[in-house]
Amino acid sequence: MTATPSSSTSATDRIRPRDRDAIVNSLRAGVVPRAGQQHIQVGRVNELNALLNDIDRIVDDGSAARFVIGEYGSGKTFFLNLVRSVALQKKLVTVHADLSPDRRLHATGGQARSLYSELMRNMSTRAKPDGGAMGSVVERFVTTALAESRESGVPPEAVIRAGLNQLTELTGGYDFAEVISKYWQGHDTGDEQLKSDAVRWLRGEFSTRTDARTALGVRTIIDDANFYDQLKLMARFVRLAGFDGLLVCLDEMVNLYKLANSQARTSNYEQILRILNDALQGSAAGVGFIFGGTPDFLTDSRRGLYSYTALQSRLTENTFATGGRVDMSGPVIRLAALTPEDLYVLLTKLVHVHAAGDPEAYLLPDEALEAFMTHCASKIGEAYFRTPRNTIRSFLDLLAVLEQNPEQQWDQIIDAVPVHRESNPDLEPLEDAAPAPETDRAKPGMPEMGVQIGIAGSTPLAPEPVSKDDDELHSFRL
Repeated sequence: MTATPSSSTSATDRIRPRDRDAIVNSLRAGVVPRAGQQHIQVGRVNELNALLNDIDRIVDDGSAARFVIGEYGSGKTFFLNLVRSVALQKKLVTVHADLSPDRRLHATGGQARSLYSELMRNMSTRAKPDGGAMGSVVERFVTTALAESRESGVPPEAVIRAGLNQLTELTGGYDFAEVISKYWQGHDTGDEQLKSDAVRWLRGEFSTRTDARTALGVRTIIDDANFYDQLKLMARFVRLAGFDGLLVCLDEMVNLYKLANSQARTSNYEQILRILNDALQGSAAGVGFIFGGTPDFLTDSRRGLYSYTALQSRLTENTFATGGRVDMSGPVIRLAALTPEDLYVLLTKLVHVHAAGDPEAYLLPDEALEAFMTHCASKIGEAYFRTPRNTIRSFLDLLAVLEQNPEQQWDQIIDAVPVHRESNPDLEPLEDAAPAPETDRAKPGMPEMGVQIGIAGSTPLAPEPVSKDDDELHSFRL
């Protein structure tokens, strides 16, 4: 069944089958494709331009911090991936990770180091956009130093030491510079194990100082206490390696909002405050942070960022930006909902991608897109274009059926396409928490995270104050 090509869809470029399958399969699974976002990007021009200005500021040795706030299913992750793709084209190094119960900005049990390691494993450059670029970045620094040495006649080791001296003024810079020197030593002598150990240290994969001292002769490792300091060092180092800066993308920030331990939340919010202060005051250089979260993560006065007074004062949005007026200069960017017109364009692009860019292989005409949107509106109302994830999945399911059943006509089956309203599971643990076992249930009148644990015949432990180690005993009410 071949449909008339849509006049609103460009057919100038064909899409490779591999790229087509990656995009379609990712979207049908409800996840963001790792590449090819440009084929399906629609709307949000103002938001994207604001982030492009941030990238230009980072390239100019400045800093930036943004909170991208959007409803569940509204396309935050897609937007972050699109910004990362642009940053790579601008010669930035990007690192990205999703927060989880085991990956946080602040902890004392290895969760912050785990987040750092995940960021470094996902390090990407324009030449290696899919991650794993740490070794390439260090190798580029060494080869750049060798080229400079040949031009100037200065010994390579002296050139490398001169470059690394810029790092020693930062916290932890001496050991960081020493590890890079060890990589150069392994490069010079052909010691692959020494090079591998240096990369492991830079990725935060050493868990004990003893192992690091044995392998590299340094007395420190990347741990929970120096998470942010190491990111600033890495930002400085990638510039020495010839890149224009570092962009850090942290998604699923709602995992901090869901922490049941109030002290753990506060510690993480203090880390966010430190990052935000450095970015706003220009203390950091060549580094930018983008945090992705839901409106509840930002504005909930009990558990969100607004529960921390210092953050609330810095993140309060412009009161004049109402009634259709926008202000993209503040740290908070709320993703505008897609309009019905945006979604229509998106559907035409999905038809184009599904056909691998071949107009002759389009499975649906324009009137089918209008019928599908009408069907969605009748099922779930205007939410179908405000949180489009389920709408996209249902549309691709329709295209898959038409592709594999060419005898079927779209107007015969479109009313049977199931479309469900997007729900936010992030709020479910807060509203429908399962009751704790009787032995561990908090007594009436006790604080939210205060559970008395005692031994028969002993004095019950007071719920406050909470010790530092309780940060690691938090629970998620699932």
